[in-house]
Amino acid sequence: MATLLYSFLPLLVLLFFSNFSKSFSTDEAIKTFIFRVDSQSKPSIFPTHYHWYTSEFAEPTRILHTFDSVFHGFSACLTETHAASLSNHPLVLDVFENRHRQLHTTCSSQFLGLRNQHGLWSNSDYARFVAKNCNRKLIGARFFSKVHEATVGPGGPIDGINETVEFMSPKDANGQGTCTASTAAGKHAFRSSMGGYAAGIAKGVAPKARLAVYKVCWKSSGCFDFDILAAFDAAVNDGVDVISISVGGGDGISTTYHLDPIAIGAYGAVSPEVFVSSSTGNDGPNLMSVTNLAHWLVTVRAGTIDRNFSADVILSDGRRLNSMYPLVYLEKSKVLSASLCMENSLDPNVVKGKIIIYDRKSNPMVAKGMVVKEAGGMILANGASNGEGLVDNAYLLPTCSLGSDEGDAMKSYVSSSPNPTATIDVKGTVIGIKPALVVASFSARGPNGLNLEILKPDLIAPGVNILADWTDVFGPTDLDSNQRKTGFNILSRTSMACSRVSGATTLLKSAHPNWSPTANRSTIMTTAIGYYNPKLVQVVTRSPAVCPMKKPLPENLNYPSIVALFSTTLSGRTSKTFMRTVTNVGQANVVYITKIGALKGVTVTVNPMKLVFTPMVKKTSFFVTITVDSKHLVLDDAEVVFRSLTRTDGNNKHVVRSPILVTQLDPL
Repeated sequence: MATLLYSFLPLLVLLFFSNFSKSFSTDEAIKTFIFRVDSQSKPSIFPTHYHWYTSEFAEPTRILHTFDSVFHGFSACLTETHAASLSNHPLVLDVFENRHRQLHTTCSSQFLGLRNQHGLWSNSDYARFVAKNCNRKLIGARFFSKVHEATVGPGGPIDGINETVEFMSPKDANGQGTCTASTAAGKHAFRSSMGGYAAGIAKGVAPKARLAVYKVCWKSSGCFDFDILAAFDAAVNDGVDVISISVGGGDGISTTYHLDPIAIGAYGAVSPEVFVSSSTGNDGPNLMSVTNLAHWLVTVRAGTIDRNFSADVILSDGRRLNSMYPLVYLEKSKVLSASLCMENSLDPNVVKGKIIIYDRKSNPMVAKGMVVKEAGGMILANGASNGEGLVDNAYLLPTCSLGSDEGDAMKSYVSSSPNPTATIDVKGTVIGIKPALVVASFSARGPNGLNLEILKPDLIAPGVNILADWTDVFGPTDLDSNQRKTGFNILSRTSMACSRVSGATTLLKSAHPNWSPTANRSTIMTTAIGYYNPKLVQVVTRSPAVCPMKKPLPENLNYPSIVALFSTTLSGRTSKTFMRTVTNVGQANVVYITKIGALKGVTVTVNPMKLVFTPMVKKTSFFVTITVDSKHLVLDDAEVVFRSLTRTDGNNKHVVRSPILVTQLDPL
């Protein structure tokens, strides 16, 4: 009897599934959904998961993609009613709707992987290639558009793929994959520059690494969750070592891990030892704007380097140069679009032969230059939110960017002088600028919108005014009317920083091939977050899990940084203790000595102060106790205090630093 029951069980499951696709109204709108399925319950009568999933549908074409590596499930075009019904099936762990995402750059994301089903260039003449044209750098490329094409279209909120400006192939249509790939792993390029700026030898961080690119984002319409997840799935299945992704949520809302395909895909990648780095996004300096918050991937913000492209603005009262141009600040027009330099906001006769001052706000900075291309020059003045952070672009006329303070001084001069004039004195490339690294104003900020006890972003890397390879399909700006051609471009975005970390990790994995992704940055355990629903845990981890009844403290996640949250209602002295575990990967016999930065109103004690490693003791734990005196605690303008816990070996050859953040929050 037991054997008979087992034999009919798959048929019962099949009949249960197959009853859905025929009983719902066709008048309801079709949307794209993804279903997470308990793959271990696949009936044996189906040779593959694909056959199992498609058995549910009268029309198998509704299945867009099946996932087998980073997680198990499928994406499909369904009505909300149909999707809701399927979600109630006991073998369906979760279901969520497709979301639109944004690139984190004018030079965007790439996925490292391998595929041989499609050619790299859809319209190339392969016979023209000879052996000397191949340097074995790019070993594969593919593109994903199924979900994208099923989601968008004429009349919808997002236009479909425009094949007049886009390629239905992995070919780069806007410079995105080209610049991030070259930043991470480009080979040496001699005599490289952008119009003479940043001249020298350009190369990626890991110039000997191989690249395979997954195109999931499109020039006119961005990228969608399920295409991104499909790229993760294929990349892991193909055996990549590093995945670099510069894409994030397009709505500014943090998504819980079990509903976030990027978090799910990254976890599925990290589990089989693939390192995943991501960018924070470019919505800074707004608080809580950082995206990609899962603690199993590294989140990178952008900072400056010690190089800039300097120019002085010489006012008429400086009397240094003979040639002066009239200065015009269009706020006097009392028309907002004019001061922001919006299209069709200016009279060409007014701006011709003058230096125009603009506020750096809404429309792209290069587009402002297109509006006043007949002028003698342009000055872009930062607002308070951008502060003193300056970024360069391939402008269409002589242009100088000013920080907020100097911009205010310039506008004050124009307003008070009866005949304001100036000139722009270009100095070219200048090396040795200090301070650097400084966080870029556009780089997204914390705190972590999902878990305040986990510090995000994780790292800062060079991402401002970075010289990178560029496609010659179009000009170095986002303007369709800009037909200039260049082999290199200078870009400022968090994706440039992310690509550098990806390249650095590639070097690290080459030197230490047995290190896991968590060993490369921290030992991270996902169960420390404290999910109590085993089904939700399985959505991310692909296997059932039972969390302990006593909820683990998020602050005790073995993370390299420490965030101490204290209530504003507490008075007197209050303490919190954190535990961390470290592994020695250097010489066998070594002692690390702890140094703690001073904090006003905060006392930090570490036990033990010395970490002793021997051939037998490679791993040890320590405790950090942070005590706050509410009467003497002084927070900065961001309502936080930053310091660090530093450990050095005897001769200061090795230095290990852990950031410490202390803040106060009002109770909920």
